[in-house]
Amino acid sequence: MAELLAPAGDTEKLKTALHFGADAVYAGGGFSLRADRSMDEKLEEGIALTHAAGKKFYAAVNIYARDEDFPALKAHIKRLGELKADGIIAADAGIISLIKELLPDMPVHLSTQANTTNARAAAFWVRQGVRRIVAAREMSLEEIRRLREALPPEAEIECFVHGAMCMAYSGRCLLSDFLTGRSANRGDCAQPCRWEYTLTAGGETPLTLGQSERGSYILNSADMCMVEHLQELLDAGVSSFKIEGRMKTRYYCASATFAYRLALDAALKGLPVPEAAKSEVFKHSHRDYCTGFYFGAARQSVLTSRPQKEYEFVGIIEGKEDGFYLVEQRGRFKEGEELETLCAAPENSGKTFLVQEMYGENGERIADAKRVCEKVRLRCPLPLEAGDMLRRRRI
Repeated sequence: MAELLAPAGDTEKLKTALHFGADAVYAGGGFSLRADRSMDEKLEEGIALTHAAGKKFYAAVNIYARDEDFPALKAHIKRLGELKADGIIAADAGIISLIKELLPDMPVHLSTQANTTNARAAAFWVRQGVRRIVAAREMSLEEIRRLREALPPEAEIECFVHGAMCMAYSGRCLLSDFLTGRSANRGDCAQPCRWEYTLTAGGETPLTLGQSERGSYILNSADMCMVEHLQELLDAGVSSFKIEGRMKTRYYCASATFAYRLALDAALKGLPVPEAAKSEVFKHSHRDYCTGFYFGAARQSVLTSRPQKEYEFVGIIEGKEDGFYLVEQRGRFKEGEELETLCAAPENSGKTFLVQEMYGENGERIADAKRVCEKVRLRCPLPLEAGDMLRRRRI
């Protein structure tokens, strides 16, 4: 059974991922390689919401631990067992052994941070009780196919299909720790690979690397986008398709999950990739796209590290009453402007309408929704559901 796995850096993103069709979500806490600490305090709520939707919740505990981490790790892992997480994502051998000791029936997913790049390593981890191998993002499609052939049928393979790439073997970079004191291996990467660098010559004479007048971003990787290649991954034996981005926005989570839900459903039916899926991946924040290492070397994006943003997220639907939709404003919009829908129901998504009638929180007629997170009532001729979003194309 193929699974679409979406990021849930907080409960808002978790609800969004579930609304837009994720089969499972992954989130961290105090011991994950993303600093999504807010979910650590709301694990009980997050897991309960996920299970109420009939979906799965995987907890990332994938730091590289030091001895002093283990007392707190022990308590955290026990808590995940009590809350009935559906799996724990880990990379450190010591943490994996602790999970197996405390929760012998808990599925363990070997994090991509473990850099599993060959079939023998994957088979070794399965013998240690690992249920799922999250393949290194540096593997080719052919290598993943060989990985599948070497593993027992019950072992699963998960692969990243969308999002940011690391300029090093995932998580093995020391630049952030060296330059800022923030360790990438302990969840606090400052992403110095996205910075512009300047050389100096003859003392303090600056020499900006000249790919363009703006400089050169020599370590900046292009983003991964495999929306047109899910069938090849299915054929190679991948069972879980993972979207990167726990620290990205709620809108990114919605848009990426929507695109890959469409694409995966089509692949499972042997159908071509829907045009809506192919266009949707360009409607959220992204850098230049590539297909990672699946079909050869990944690409750098040397001209800029700034993400492209063709659309702005302006509101989320909270409900409908008396012919008006209640919208929580997330970006300024005005009467007369054209907005576009992003809906869980594909037939209603990507539709445009003109804002013609709006009312503020006190019932007053307004022409400009400009107060942050204000609740606005507006008319829209399209069928929308709570959790659907409104966006505007940037001029």
